[in-house]
Amino acid sequence: MPPVIPFRPFVLVVLDGWGISNTTQGNPIREAKLPTFDKLNRYYPMTTLQASGISIGLPWNTAGNSEVGHMTMGAGRIIYQNMPRIALAIQDGSFNSNPAFLEAASAVKRNDSTLHLMGLISPGSVHSHKDHLLALLRFAKEQNLSKVMVHAFMDGRDSAPTSGIGHLRELAREMKLVGIGEIASLIGRHYAMDRNNNWDRVEKAYLMLTKGIGERTDDPLLHLEQSYARDISDEFIEPTIIEKNGEPIGTIRDGDAVVFFNFREDRAREITKAFVLPDFDGFVREKKLDICFVTMTEYEKGLPVTTAFPPEEVHDSLGEVLSKAGLRQLRIAETEKYAHVTYFFNGGNEEAFPNEDRILIPSPAVAHFDEQPEMSAPEVTDTVIKKIEENIYDFILVNYANPDMVGHTGNERASIQAVEATDKSLSQLIPAVLQAGGALIITADHGNVEEVTNLQTGERDTEHSTNPIPLWYVTAGNHREKNSAEMIREQNEVHGLLSDVAPTILDIFGFPKPEVMNGATLRPILEFKPDAKQ
Repeated sequence: MPPVIPFRPFVLVVLDGWGISNTTQGNPIREAKLPTFDKLNRYYPMTTLQASGISIGLPWNTAGNSEVGHMTMGAGRIIYQNMPRIALAIQDGSFNSNPAFLEAASAVKRNDSTLHLMGLISPGSVHSHKDHLLALLRFAKEQNLSKVMVHAFMDGRDSAPTSGIGHLRELAREMKLVGIGEIASLIGRHYAMDRNNNWDRVEKAYLMLTKGIGERTDDPLLHLEQSYARDISDEFIEPTIIEKNGEPIGTIRDGDAVVFFNFREDRAREITKAFVLPDFDGFVREKKLDICFVTMTEYEKGLPVTTAFPPEEVHDSLGEVLSKAGLRQLRIAETEKYAHVTYFFNGGNEEAFPNEDRILIPSPAVAHFDEQPEMSAPEVTDTVIKKIEENIYDFILVNYANPDMVGHTGNERASIQAVEATDKSLSQLIPAVLQAGGALIITADHGNVEEVTNLQTGERDTEHSTNPIPLWYVTAGNHREKNSAEMIREQNEVHGLLSDVAPTILDIFGFPKPEVMNGATLRPILEFKPDAKQ
């Protein structure tokens, strides 16, 4: 027998891409007519949440996104993404005791061989980070390794086209300070980091790394200068081997260990497969090398590698807790956000939990969503209301995709229409929930639609923002008229994080919060006191 919860159904509404900004220009939320949201702001408890940067496990000042937003919301905790997770490991010292790195060091010692560090040399922080390479060099020094080779994949795409020489010069200085490491090869990311099955490019990188095939130089910095003089930028640097006395100083051979320090997956897969797949067929490979191959993160499931920072498994998410309690759930969204209310909200679990139903509403078949700004919001709303009337669900998660998807077009007029369509949907959904004896938390996953114009350039702003997001708590008995000062304060004071949503819902239900949830309940600030005078 499932427990009795105070509100049934409890509906969590995610307004995808709905942030808060006090700027009126280029802000469709401020320019639109939104009577339902005006009522929410005037009569119901409201607070704002951080939904970007380190508060959701991303690097500082990085805009949130739907994937991380829904995962954080459902998990009830901050799940650090690759770059900050590695940075925190360096900071707390656990980096040097990482089993994957220790395995590589052990292989090198056992075979009296070489440790190869390969990856993108760039300040861009998109695929790699210089601090991670520096930490690996220090690790190698701590392990008393004597032969450490760095294979430098040059950027020029997420950094200035010819800035690589400066980054390589800085790397050389760092290696001298640490007292370990040599630059063994140079190659543009065009070859080493292909992701479109251009195996001829990958083959050039592989042959350089393993056979020493390519251009030769004994001065990598001079070679870069000469390449620039021939109008060859960093991205397209030809495979180049650093040599001493006419011989490559460090190709990858049997018995060696490789650490691929790129943390982003997509452009690291192909060259990794060339090294590790027994049945690799991208090009003719002489043999599979007998090496220890370590990847910084999981580039692809099933690859025969050792991963230093594998994906964190999320247990005891909100959906799992409610399922174990015997409550029946519904997840509903249109196509564009269906994975977010299912896979991501469930912590990266593809399968539905017991008693979890899912409904996919097709997104409109248009070339650009500003052609139909409401998208499938009316159909989503109608379906949710019908399911509420069936009286079988305890918890419903619904996503409105159109604020985000239309916001991505940067079309201000269409974005105004999109948020007005969302307002209309809520004007129908909220009464249906309250009449059934339910309650709602209405929130978002990240900002976007509140900034569709770059105020400095006047151009369309199609990207996510770092703005905070709103959260309203709507019940039949928890409302009163607020004064203007109180409403302004609620809009401008950030009181929580996206990871607080799940603990808040569990607290409202009277359920204990799992130990793994590090979010906090917002219930104390979301419930009006009967005698409150503001």
